[in-house]
Amino acid sequence: MTENPADLTAVELIAHYREKALSPVEVIDAVIARVEELEPKLAATYAFDPTAAREAAGGSEARWRRGEPAGPLDGVPVTVKENIATRGTPVPQGTAATELIPAIEDAPAAARLRAAGAVIFTKTTMPEYGMLSSGVSSFHPLTRNPWDLTKTAGGSSAGAAAAAAAGYGPIHLGTDIGGSIRLPAGWCGVVGLKPTHGRVAVGTPYPGRAIGPIARTAADAALTLDVLSGPDRRDPTSLPPLPASTTSTLVIDNLRIGLLLDAGLGLPVDSEIAAAVSAAASALEAAGATIDPIPPIIDRTMLDGLDRFWRTRSAFDIAALPEDRRAKVLPEIRRWVSTAADLTPFDVFHGYSQMQVMATAVDTAFADYDFLISPVAPISAFQAELAYPTNDPLKPFEHIAFTVPYNMSAHPALSVNCGWTTTGLPIGLQIAAPRFADHAALTLAAFIAEHTPTRVPPLAG
Repeated sequence: MTENPADLTAVELIAHYREKALSPVEVIDAVIARVEELEPKLAATYAFDPTAAREAAGGSEARWRRGEPAGPLDGVPVTVKENIATRGTPVPQGTAATELIPAIEDAPAAARLRAAGAVIFTKTTMPEYGMLSSGVSSFHPLTRNPWDLTKTAGGSSAGAAAAAAAGYGPIHLGTDIGGSIRLPAGWCGVVGLKPTHGRVAVGTPYPGRAIGPIARTAADAALTLDVLSGPDRRDPTSLPPLPASTTSTLVIDNLRIGLLLDAGLGLPVDSEIAAAVSAAASALEAAGATIDPIPPIIDRTMLDGLDRFWRTRSAFDIAALPEDRRAKVLPEIRRWVSTAADLTPFDVFHGYSQMQVMATAVDTAFADYDFLISPVAPISAFQAELAYPTNDPLKPFEHIAFTVPYNMSAHPALSVNCGWTTTGLPIGLQIAAPRFADHAALTLAAFIAEHTPTRVPPLAG
């Protein structure tokens, strides 16, 4: 085998393990070497533990030798975003204001990975409280994009997306409440799925919050979703497991797909991004799908209302901190929440109500369509040092109008690469599907990937 094991997919790794052509120890050694080589430039990891990783890989190797793998991911290197608890590791939530208390147990998603035999060898970075669309953090070093180190990896699953693109193993878990899986996946040129709400147990549920896979292929994302799927007592919103057979036989011919190129608010869509998304739509049309342009799904009242609710929630959390810890919160976040005191209870409740208004708007948009597609973001990856594309704490969400509606409506939505800018940055296509049609969305993503030439990030090359 000439290919670096760190670059193999999970599907390929399992096949090699089964054939005894490769061992989990060889693979984790290759992944550790990749991390040690690139981490000084990327800064994507937190609590990286090579010793524990090699020990876990050794156990997996022994199971494969006996022909008794623990589960579908036995021996596959996996990373987990730092706000998804893993026992024994503190959960700083991207901020120096957090007390570093080791987690007493695995969150549901981490527990499912371990039960399936996955080798969790590191956590991955996130920005301050997960409320920025970059890798800017008062706790972690600045996470950068493998395609261009001057650019952000996105956020809030910054480290997960950067790690996926750079070949830190095949599977990476992220979280998403407004685009935090899809935005960084799009900006790093990988697949990122926000599943149907409840498909993956969160542990501490919150409106719009989801946990999902970031991977280099749709097939690996699908495999991971199968492992993660199922209820957990800690999440009353969690759903029953997926059916035993989840292989989608989606036929593109005769599909009706809505194409959204103008979100109706926020940052304007760059012409290169619109062209790449339109080209992907044309490929679907050539395969037999009907593509119809659709009008904006949400409006300014919805997005600004949600902003008011979120900033009030964050202001409440930060106000509860002791003064010395509150002072450690990034200035951008403190400036954002500073205006919450001026809001009335009516403002806050109106903002909260916009989540359901958005959900209804998405349901209406789906009335005549099997899928909705759009850009993931209106722009390509921006400067790494900025907290937001606008660089304005009072206008932090001008880039999420394409992604956030599906958090509020509970529909599955994903990012898949559909091209590159003239400067070589990835362009993400968003695919949204009806609730519970996660695998259908992944099958459509695989079609797009097949029709998009592949490239390797310069850093990982």
